[in-house]
Amino acid sequence: MKKRIGPPFFEVGPKAYLYGEEALELARIAEEASRETGVSVIYTPQLTDLRLIRQYTEDLVLCAQHMDPIPVGRGQGSILPEALRAAGADAVMLNHCEKPMTIENLSKAISRAADLEMLSIACASSCREASMIALLHPDIIVVEPSELIGTGVTSDIDLVTASNQAVRGMDPHILVLQGAGISTPEDVYRVILAGADATGSSSAVCRARDPGRMLREMLRAAEQAYMDRKNREAKDKNGV
Repeated sequence: MKKRIGPPFFEVGPKAYLYGEEALELARIAEEASRETGVSVIYTPQLTDLRLIRQYTEDLVLCAQHMDPIPVGRGQGSILPEALRAAGADAVMLNHCEKPMTIENLSKAISRAADLEMLSIACASSCREASMIALLHPDIIVVEPSELIGTGVTSDIDLVTASNQAVRGMDPHILVLQGAGISTPEDVYRVILAGADATGSSSAVCRARDPGRMLREMLRAAEQAYMDRKNREAKDKNGV
């Protein structure tokens, strides 16, 4: 069964910063923090760590960093969707700027993920690309300008607002994660308050002096921002 996820949520991407026991330790902290705050966590470890982390966690949305839209059979060196599902993946990240895909393969991969009841998370580097990818109907679109990834410089609020509207105008059921350059809890708060369903961080968490503490603070910021946004929306609706 496909896992359900809703706002606010947060994606932690260890990329190639952490692996093995260190990745498992952060995953356990992420699960604890998720339970404490009510903020769902998508955890995207090395593919070789999926089965290990699934063995010791239950509540994380465990995400593969990539997959190839191939059937069972030939495909030396390719990443088979069925193998990811069997290893415990609930979701898959597609078209990241460090692992780009053709639009044809992206479309096929989104379909393969749906067939296997995995959440599809498709990355876009601009508002225009996000609009195009929305036509493929992934579950989640990550909007993150590639030039900002890992820089500590976050997306402009105008881009956050415009890309949210562009994606939802194409398919209101797609969740939008605003990423790139998220390096502090204040960044998290600002982006969620601006209307994002989610945000996430890789280097800021994994390279922090205390990754667990940084992650907890970011999840609390996401929780608070979402509450504040809902309160503001309620006041606006009631004309207060």
